[in-house]
Amino acid sequence: MTVVKVAELVGSSKNSWQEAAQAAVSEAQRSYPNITGVEVLNMTAEVQDGSIVEYKADVQVAYVE
Repeated sequence: MTVVKVAELVGSSKNSWQEAAQAAVSEAQRSYPNITGVEVLNMTAEVQDGSIVEYKADVQVAYVE
């Protein structure tokens, strides 16, 4: 029987939400090498002077040990 575990991370990027999600997955890969999927839970951004300066993606990665 295979058990799938889930970890939640937040990635960030100066350029896009896609890059923010990828940053989270790349970081997760260091601790959880057998990632099988990812779910983007939430996307937010930091705004300064009316412009987005940082994109953030809250993700859950599924992995097996």
